[in-house]
Amino acid sequence: MQTHNIQQILNRGKWFANLPGNLQQALLKHGVLRQFHNGQRLFSRGDCADGLYAVLSGSVQIVGASKHGAEDKHVILTLIDPPDWFGEICLFDRQPRTHDALADGPATVFHVRQALLDQLISENPNYWREFGLLLTQKVRLIFGAIEDAALLPTPTRLARRLLQMAEGYGIRSDSSTVSARTLHVSQEKLSAMLSISRQTVNQMLKELEHEGLLQLGRGNIEILNLEGLKRKAELI
Repeated sequence: MQTHNIQQILNRGKWFANLPGNLQQALLKHGVLRQFHNGQRLFSRGDCADGLYAVLSGSVQIVGASKHGAEDKHVILTLIDPPDWFGEICLFDRQPRTHDALADGPATVFHVRQALLDQLISENPNYWREFGLLLTQKVRLIFGAIEDAALLPTPTRLARRLLQMAEGYGIRSDSSTVSARTLHVSQEKLSAMLSISRQTVNQMLKELEHEGLLQLGRGNIEILNLEGLKRKAELI
């Protein structure tokens, strides 16, 4: 993949598109492409910080896990799609990774190593603000998800999550005007992201399909009526 192609993909994201030109070029110059196969780990909870990642193709799961007795439980916190960046928490606190990151199918990512980021910030301390904006972008999403989980009924939460995925969680430059119509996500993954049973997810999706708002496929969901789905999500 050529540098100009990488830049085109990354420029679809609000954060990268709004960076100072010299920071953009430094990241493009020193980042490396990495290929991952389905289920392969980019990093694990507890690993030392190794820099920032951006998804260029495919998806990456951010996964939480806990052990209760002999039972291991896992939850998919989010699926990261192009052109989103992740891994910025450790850039600030220098603590170990908070969660696992695994390729969700074949994935190509752009990796900027920690040593380069340290050098860039040391030479240009004002870059802290730019990386801070990447972090606060995620904090806003987290607060929104916590509020939704506490206040909204499950069908409304599901509708909102589908819309967020369609609009790239608001991180794309065109999020306000362009929405993906086909979501490549299984019902199992949706149930894991919302912490509800697959049977409940299936029932709610079937109801939305019966109302003509979406169509279910094998491992994907096609949104047929975006405005109707927004009404279900109580956003209009």
